[in-house]
Amino acid sequence: MRVALAAPHHEAVRAGERAVAAGGNALDAALAAACTLTVVYPHQCALGGDLIALVRSPAGETTAVVAAGTAPHGIDLLSRNWSAMPRQGVHAVTVPGVVAGWGELARLGARLPLDRVFHDAAEIAQDGTRVSAGLERALDTRRETVLADPGLRSVFAPDGQPLRSGALLRQPALAATLRRLAVDPRDLYEGASAQALVRLLQARGGAHTREDFAGYQPETCPAVTREIAGQVWSVAPPPSVGAILLGVAGAVLDGVGEPHPARLLDASLRGVAARAAWLGDPRTGPADLAALLRLDAGTDAGGRSEPPATGDTVAVVATDDTGWSVTLVQSVFQTFGAGLLEPETGILLHNRGAGFSLDRHSPARLVPGARPPHTLCPVIVDCAEATVVAGCQGGRAQPWILAQLLPAATDLNQPLDQVLARPRWVVGDVDLGHTALTLVAEPGVGEEVTGAARAVGLPVDWFPAQADAAGHVQMVRAGPGRTAGVLQAASDPRADGAAVVVSRP
Repeated sequence: MRVALAAPHHEAVRAGERAVAAGGNALDAALAAACTLTVVYPHQCALGGDLIALVRSPAGETTAVVAAGTAPHGIDLLSRNWSAMPRQGVHAVTVPGVVAGWGELARLGARLPLDRVFHDAAEIAQDGTRVSAGLERALDTRRETVLADPGLRSVFAPDGQPLRSGALLRQPALAATLRRLAVDPRDLYEGASAQALVRLLQARGGAHTREDFAGYQPETCPAVTREIAGQVWSVAPPPSVGAILLGVAGAVLDGVGEPHPARLLDASLRGVAARAAWLGDPRTGPADLAALLRLDAGTDAGGRSEPPATGDTVAVVATDDTGWSVTLVQSVFQTFGAGLLEPETGILLHNRGAGFSLDRHSPARLVPGARPPHTLCPVIVDCAEATVVAGCQGGRAQPWILAQLLPAATDLNQPLDQVLARPRWVVGDVDLGHTALTLVAEPGVGEEVTGAARAVGLPVDWFPAQADAAGHVQMVRAGPGRTAGVLQAASDPRADGAAVVVSRP
């Protein structure tokens, strides 16, 4: 057995290696890494967050797991007098989906019991992990939020000042929660963990009830798959933004080399408008998959003001020589999520609900049980030359980030490390610190892109160097005849991650 694995933190990758050594496949390695990340990368993902994933089986079937959290059923009464959707705090919290999502991934093809994953992560939380450079940057960025919340402060600033890189981060309450989840993962929804979370949320004025948690289930369904220029691209359905990635790829790929940067920028700008017009939960609003795939600006649906999605997300990708592949993306939405950590459980809560709209005609409208629009965009590209499994951190820019990289990644002659090191550009507004839609580029991005932006009146700005906001991409790649052929992995140089190919006799 050989497994290629990439994740944005070295301890997560080591956890994946241990899973493979114990007899696990690609799914087991990814699950071990994903759970460990909630301990070692808590500013970007947590047990109180969401997950969207794709699994490709040895038979070639690709399944989506949409573990996106739902709004509490009492939210209507609270929101009647709101003038804007809260961006932080209790009202931005939806029922967390990540743990239920892990259960679905394990059910689809993992070889090891899920309790191993929780026990391994619990040991790290109990013994402690060293604060990474990325976590230190996040603590500096959200210093006031961390110090203002008693739960966050007790974990990340125990002496009154945020921890520094290299300091030991211990999370005993989280370790105890992970041990309960090893016995019963539904504890987060029906047990002591759920009760503690509901108590906190209600004490802060939230509408959440134990019934909201107990009733939560993720969606497992076929992936949205399209053939584009001889390649098969697969993404998750709405409320994931994956359809926008398919729309962008379909608009620029013609089977002859990589897309021209100006065409890619144009398609991405159309994607910005389509997302605002049509992305939401198709179960509760007028989300339109076909319009997203067409990059339709939607004159009837209209745009909406979106919160700054700062890209506080992690991706884990894995593939093995038996044919299993998985890409999972999990998130707390913004750095340290809602700014709430429940002290009894050690669980940090996300603020994914900030993506809802109060416009009753919007596909992203806030209604009981709805899932907000999601930036999470796992993707698998399959062609004669290779299967590429990818995911990234990058907020609303994930489709344009991935579209810049995936065409090159399908070429086995291009090393994945070099593909991920390429200079990138993103388009955004408040998420990039701008009041209007702006192209922001890393040093080395060429005039083809910046000139095309200026030609359509799009402002241009520059990152001083490789930047977190340009995305943390994880990729693995399998060549044809993977049992004896190519397995490769690469982790973005902008993150604290690692990539390995693990062999087990």
